[in-house]
Amino acid sequence: MYFTHAITRLPADTVAAGLTTASLGAPDAALTRQQFREYIDILLQLGLTVTTLPALPDFPDAHFVEDVAVMMPELAIITHPGAPSRRGEVHSMAPLVSRFRHAVWLGEGEHMDGGDVLMVDKRFFIGLSSRTNEAGISRFAREVEKFGYRVQAVPVASGLHLKSVVNYVGRNTVLLSAAAVDEPAFRDFRHIVLDPAEEYAGNTMWINDSLITPSGYPHTLRQLQQLELPIIQTDTSEIRKMDGGLTCLSLRF
Repeated sequence: MYFTHAITRLPADTVAAGLTTASLGAPDAALTRQQFREYIDILLQLGLTVTTLPALPDFPDAHFVEDVAVMMPELAIITHPGAPSRRGEVHSMAPLVSRFRHAVWLGEGEHMDGGDVLMVDKRFFIGLSSRTNEAGISRFAREVEKFGYRVQAVPVASGLHLKSVVNYVGRNTVLLSAAAVDEPAFRDFRHIVLDPAEEYAGNTMWINDSLITPSGYPHTLRQLQQLELPIIQTDTSEIRKMDGGLTCLSLRF
């Protein structure tokens, strides 16, 4: 899939008040915004038109826009985030998403975070996690199967979301944690297995046949270089402190 657009949101000054399971200290708001701007520059470099929405101080996790919608050529799914504190974010995102795609809303009890949704061609692998439940996956499947997509649920044993530890990186290859190696859903793909000390680098983003990867993970970088794709490294130190990664920061379509 070739991406032409991305939707992003400026991190708020309240970013440190967001949800996190990490024990890395509080993020610096100014440095978070600097890293965000560098991320935007990379998307522009790769040829995308980027729309950046204003910060939402009342929703300190709102710059992780991927969680509130899933975009595909035929429609958009407006999710019902698994964390109650994030559910209000959908109301500020939906009007913009609806300008680009027909939008379908998940309902009460149908929990889903976009960070659990991995799309590869006409297949969706969806993490069954603390943020995405069976009801959400079932409703999602009913909506997208009309357009020829296949949906497969994948239990998430570690990490906040599926894409925290599994991502498609082109060339029929998935980058994944050692714990996910034996997952049947990914048996048809070539595997690049993450060193346990570098699991955060599993959130590497494949976009327009280039890879964007967090800086500071040399073992993962060496393995990715074997794909012979352009690789861009970028600092995500502050994003990581709030359980965020590269895919979280944009809606790409």
